Amino acid sequence: MRFVRWNPAGPLLVAVLAGAALYAPPAAAASVSTPLRTAVKDLPVAAEDRTGYSRSLFTLWTDADGDGCNTRYEVLIAEAVTAPKVGSGCTLTGGRWYSYYDDAYWTAPADVDIDHLVPLAEAWDSGASSWTANQRETYANDLGDDRDLVAVTDNVNQAKSDRDPAEWMPPFASATCRYVGEWVAVKLRWRLTVDSAEKSALTRYADGCGNATITVTRAI
Repeated sequence: MRFVRWNPAGPLLVAVLAGAALYAPPAAAASVSTPLRTAVKDLPVAAEDRTGYSRSLFTLWTDADGDGCNTRYEVLIAEAVTAPKVGSGCTLTGGRWYSYYDDAYWTAPADVDIDHLVPLAEAWDSGASSWTANQRETYANDLGDDRDLVAVTDNVNQAKSDRDPAEWMPPFASATCRYVGEWVAVKLRWRLTVDSAEKSALTRYADGCGNATITVTRAI
C-alpha cells in the first residue's frame, strides 16, 4: 500500500511510499531528475497510432499483495484526506477524498474514479502497443509512483476520457502546473512519446509554471 500526504490547496503532491513489495522496479532501473521545462523539451516526439488498441489489453485492478483490496481501493485508501474504515471485502466507510482536478471533496467512494493520469489509450498510442502483457498490467496498476493513478471526481474523469493536455486540462485552474508536472513524470517513467500537438501544449503550460525538478524512477 502507498501512503500519501499533501496540502489540497497547494499545487504539489508530496508522496511517501511504503510496501515496496507491491512494485519491484527492474534491477537496472534508472532515476531521472530534470527541471520541468527541460523534461518537456527532451520528450521524444512521434506520431500516435491506436491500431489494435483495446482496453482489455491492460489488466485492471489486480490485488498484488493479496490483502483483499485491489488497486482501485489501495489508491482510495492511500489518497483519502480522512482515512476510511476498511471492512470485509475492502468495503470503505467514513472516508473523505479530495479531487484536485476540480477542487472538490467527496465522502462516497462511488463518486470517485481512479484516473490513469496518462490514459490507457494514450499510453498505447505512445509506446505501450509494443509492451508485453505483463508491462501493460503493471502500468494499469502502478503503485510504484503516486503520480500514475489519482483519485478524482468521477464525471470529471469521464469528461477527460483519453485526451492529452492538448485536448483537455483540469477545470480547476490552480491544478494546471501539478497536472502538467505529473503528466510529464508518467511519460518519463514509462518512456512514452508525445505527439507534436501534445508537446506544444506541454511546452506552453510549463512556461507558465515554476521550473520544478521532476524526479522519476524508470519503470521500463
